Order: sequence, then structure tokens, then C-alpha cells
Amino acid sequence: MADTQYILPNDIGVSSLDCREAFRLLSPTERLYAHHLSRAAWYGGLAVLLQTSPEAPYIYALLSRIFRAQDPDELRQHALAEGLTEEEYQAFLVYAAGVYSNMGNYKSFGDTKFVPNLPKEKLERVILGSKAAQQHMEEVRGLWQTCGELMFSLESRLRHLGLGKEGITTYFSGNCTIEDAKLAQDFLDSQNLSAYNTRLFKEVRQDGKPHYEVRLASVLSTEPTLDSEMASKLKSYEYQGSHFRVTRGDYAPILQKVVEHLEKAKTYAANSHQEQMLAQYIESFTQGSIEAHKRGSRFWIQDKGPIVESYIGFIESYRDPFGSRGEFEGFVAMVNKAMSAKFEWLVASAEQLLKELPWPPAFEKDKFLTPDFTSLDVLTFAGSGIPAGINIPNYDDLRQTEGFKNVSLGNVLAVAYATQREKLTFLEEDDKDLYIRWKGPSFDVQVGLHELLGHGSGKLFVQDEKGAFNFDPETVINPETGEQIQSWYRSGETWDSKFSTIASSYEECRAESVGLYLCLNPQVLEIFGFEGADAEDVVYVNWLNMVRAGLLALEFYTPEASSWRQAHMQARFVILRVLLEAGEGLVTVTPTTGSDGRPDARVRLDRNKIRSVGKPALERFLRRLQVLKSTGDVAGGRALYEGYAAVTDAPPECFLSLRDTVLLRKEARKLIVQPNTRLEGSEVQLLEYEASAAGLIRSFSERFPEDGPKLEEILIQLATADARFWKGPSEAPSGQA
Repeated sequence: MADTQYILPNDIGVSSLDCREAFRLLSPTERLYAHHLSRAAWYGGLAVLLQTSPEAPYIYALLSRIFRAQDPDELRQHALAEGLTEEEYQAFLVYAAGVYSNMGNYKSFGDTKFVPNLPKEKLERVILGSKAAQQHMEEVRGLWQTCGELMFSLESRLRHLGLGKEGITTYFSGNCTIEDAKLAQDFLDSQNLSAYNTRLFKEVRQDGKPHYEVRLASVLSTEPTLDSEMASKLKSYEYQGSHFRVTRGDYAPILQKVVEHLEKAKTYAANSHQEQMLAQYIESFTQGSIEAHKRGSRFWIQDKGPIVESYIGFIESYRDPFGSRGEFEGFVAMVNKAMSAKFEWLVASAEQLLKELPWPPAFEKDKFLTPDFTSLDVLTFAGSGIPAGINIPNYDDLRQTEGFKNVSLGNVLAVAYATQREKLTFLEEDDKDLYIRWKGPSFDVQVGLHELLGHGSGKLFVQDEKGAFNFDPETVINPETGEQIQSWYRSGETWDSKFSTIASSYEECRAESVGLYLCLNPQVLEIFGFEGADAEDVVYVNWLNMVRAGLLALEFYTPEASSWRQAHMQARFVILRVLLEAGEGLVTVTPTTGSDGRPDARVRLDRNKIRSVGKPALERFLRRLQVLKSTGDVAGGRALYEGYAAVTDAPPECFLSLRDTVLLRKEARKLIVQPNTRLEGSEVQLLEYEASAAGLIRSFSERFPEDGPKLEEILIQLATADARFWKGPSEAPSGQA
């Protein structure tokens, strides 16, 4: 059997998202709007398979054909007859559920490959003896032959997502290196093109020069366009001795389905903001234009307090090894009014709370653009995983001048982060009951502060294309050096493009630190309904949860490559290091031996020193983070952040050795079962599924009732068309256009 790091355990937690009551309260028109937005999101989410690994689309197609022909219960009888044990068949169901849940065979949280936890030959017997194979033997056998080896392979390069020899990624062809990624980013910046909806393919032609294709995601490919801002971009360029060609049409048939349902949703929009938003999204996905998506996002920001909230596009750049390309995601949700009222109070207090952050006023936005902040019950979240909260859009220029929205995903928080006492690791016994009682409420506070005042704070110093500054270079002083500002962002540069590989994690660390810092404020705690001893318990558990998370984060560190695979967890480890460095016994991490005789560890936080020792340490660190970000000081930012993110065996913590303990006692991240919506006549029905691996599989088997087989054919065609690009770094594609 495979190393436990690369399997999903049979007892993995599975929870169902409960949105029944919120959906019931929607009007018929709102339900139709939500339904078509959900369809658009689910169709678009299939693109994630093509953004993850070369084999992911084939694995998805194979599993979908098997479970469309046979329900998990029916297939079970066949599997047992083929000689599988109950445990082995459950392992197959868990694997399949994992592929659906992560939209691929790599974990969305940690970017680690997972493989089936049963012998390959037994799984082969189940697949080739299934009803799907009996009906279409040639197709099923062909899919198995294409992906079977890769499904199980744990060759070192295939264990994690990464660039070049560090891992596998389909954002870049297999022969691309970090140097190629940097060159491509410089090229994109020079042309004012965003990387968010692109992939990069490299070929070395007979002239020995590298030829790069920058491919934009769009419905249209080479067709002539009328009045399209993209037409002038679609051509060949010479840049720094290399040849670049900008093309489009990536994921075209998938995005065509997205556009069809966005058009239908537009019919049921509640106002002109939603209509214009959807029109711009349609333009973006049709033409391949991020500028159109930005325009749509402006209308989205202006659509305050909608009953049905949604967002869709190439959004988060966590899984691009270079940190610039967005993974497709789409969500649809309904407002939870009770929790939203608390967030509205927090928004009303935001301008005052921003003044408490530990950097000079010049480093804060000129005007706080009051955002929407709502608690939502998710109906649909298509992509590779479901977060607890979101602060979007991610476009720096919009965030600085137009504003943003915050959402807390209430029904996700309710199930994804619940903890059983017996599975609670690395805490003292006398902390566990307190932790279980207050983890949920403290997490509500942390998510609110993280999203609104973490991601929503701070100014970037920019010089535009005309040479104008958005700050006064004569009078603004760097509080770390006492001198004038020496660096800033030039026209075309963004936070992601400039800080690239550390941008996501650095920003998550800044937002998490803001949450910890401001949760000490009694006014914040009162907003969420906590006073006196309860308020102090919320603070303690919030800080305790962060330092425990810093230890748990070691699961997502790869010693062989000295690299982190998950931005949020790297951020939490950095905060743990900062608090350990504060000294005076504020935080201790001690290796121990568990009651089972195996290695263990304990995290301790002295609650009496949080304000006297922890707060000043966090204050110094936060100020440095913000100053380096505002000034675009990449060298200083990397030195600071990578210094804290380094994992060594230096005493007393010996983190490298502790990583083995963390892996030994890790708990798998829960799988989330989502409902479907179905249009029956003019009414939209909500279809719910049981909280099990089989239930999650059934939800996907019923997700595309009209065109499931056709979608699988499309995925196979798209994957096959580009398969030559992932033959390994030593087998670079050459001589092919």
C-alpha cells in the first residue's frame, strides 16, 4: 500500500452542505437565477481538471462512465465478486469521491497527489468487469490504459504540483522552468496582459530558439472579431531573444456551456448591475478578456446586498507554481441574514479599526471603500475546494480604487471545521474542551477580520503610465528605515506579478496577522456578541488555534524541495515562528510520547502573555509586512518571509523532525457533498445527497444529466490535443506548431 501521505483514508470525514432553508426562502425567479448560475459554475469547474494534471481529465471521464452505468451500491456487488474486500471497495469509493471533490487527483489543499488505496490489479478487474466496460469495452479499456499507470504512480516528480523538476503542473508545458515563467511574466507585463486566464506552452524549434505560446481561455479561437479589444493582442512577438505567440481558445467548448447558462441567468437578474455584470462575464469568457472580467467585477461590487450572491472566473492563483494564473471557480449562495447583521456592524466600525493597525496613515488606502460583507449559505461551489471566506475581486487596481466584497461561507464553516475531541491533536488535555466550545465562534471572528480588514487594508504605492504617483514621494517616510520611499509599483506591475511565488502566502499571512491583532479589541468582540470571560476565551482559542495550525502546517512542507505546497498553511507556520521568537514562554512546542507509545507533541500558549508579549511581536511583524508590500520591495519581502518560513531541525523545536510526528497523526481534510438543482418545467428543485463517499459520487453522477457523456468526450479531446506537452523535462516538444 502507498505511503499514508498519498492516500485518502477510508474513515475520512464527509459532510453535506445544508442550504435547504435558505433555498426555500428564494422566490421562483431567484431560484431560476441561482439554478443557471450554478449550471455555469459546474460546467466551468470542469476546466480545473485540465488545469491540474495531464491524467486528471481521463480519470474523471473513466470514473464518471463507471458510476453512470452502475450506482455505487450496485457496483459493490460486482467488486466483492471480483475478490475485493469491503475495505478495498470503500477505498475505491473514497478515491473517486476525492477526485470529484478536488476536481483532479491532487489535493486542493496542499497540492499533494493521492492514489487509490488498493492493489492496481484489483481495481483493474473492477473497471474492466464493470457494466460500463461491458457496454463500451473499447472506450473504457482505452481510458484505463491512458490513466491507470499515472493514477497509481508516485514517482518523485509526480507526488506534488510544481514547476519543472519540482512537480507536475498543466499551467505550463512539462519543459518549462521557473526562468521560463519569469520571462513569460515579464512579457505579459510589457503587453499589459494578465496571466490570470492563461497557460504557457514552450517548444524549441529547429533554430534552437524557444517559442512560447501564451494561450488565453475563451470560447473564440482564431475567428475574426468585431470591435474586440483582444484582436490587437493575438499575434506573434519577439521579446528578449525569444518568440512569443498569443493565442486563445483554451477550454473553448467548456466555456461555451458557461456562457450559455450565464445568458439564461441574465433573464432572471434582479437589477441592471447583475445584467451588466453577466454581460461582461460573457464577453470575458467569449473573447478571453480579463479587462472585460474586471468590468464585470465592477458591476458586481456595485451590486450591494443581493439575495443570491455569486462570482465566477479564473480567480485564485494558489495552485499556479509561479503564483500568477487563476484556477477556475464559481460559487452561488444565499444570504444568511442573522450573521450578516454582525458583519455589517463590523463594516460600520472598519474605518475606526483600520486606524489601529500598526502602520502610518500614508500606508493605508486614501479612502476606505465600504464593501458588502455577508454571511452566505453556499448552494454551489465549483472548483477544486471550498474556502471558509473570500475577499474578492483579486485585481489590485479594482481593490485600491473601486473596492471589494467579503463573504463568509456560513454553512461551510458549520461542517468543514467541526472537530471531534478524540481526533484533536497536539493540545493539552485541559485546553481541549475549551477549544471545542470556542473554535467555531472564534473562527467566525477571525474570518471576519481576516477578510474585511486583512485583505481589505493597506495601500500599494504606484506610479502610473503617465509618471504620476498615488503617494507623495517627497514626504512619505518608510517607518522601518526613516528615509524616503525608495521603491514602488510601475505601470503594469501587480502584487502577484511582482512577488510571484510568495505573493499568495505572504498576503494570507498579513490577513491572518491582522485577524489575530484586531481580535484583541473589545469592540470587535462585542460586535460578535462576546464580553467578559467569554470574550477572553474567544481570544485565547483564536490564538491557540493559530499556533496549533502552524504546527499542523508542517504536513504541507516538502523537505526534498525545501518548499511549501499550501499558501495558507505556510502563512500559519510563519506566524507560529514569529510568536515563538517573541520568547518569554508565550508559545512552546514540545515533542512528547503519546499514550500509544508513538511520537507526539504539545503546543502551549500562555494566555496571560498574549497582550503583553504576543501583541507587540505581532505589531512589529505586521508593520514590516505592510511596508514591504506597499513599497513593492521584493528583495526585502522575500528575505523577511522566507526567513520565517524556513523549516530546520534547529532546537528547541526541531521542526523537521516534528514534521514526521505531524504526518503520523494528521487528519484528512473533510470531503463536502453539495446538492444539485434541477429544472422541472418552470420550477427549480433542490436535490440533496447523503454525507458519504457514495453520496458525493451520486451527486456528480447526477450533475450533468443532459450531456455527461458528451462532456467527457470533450475533456478527453482537450487533454489529448495537448498531451505531447507533458512528456517530461527531457522530452521537450519540438518542431510542432
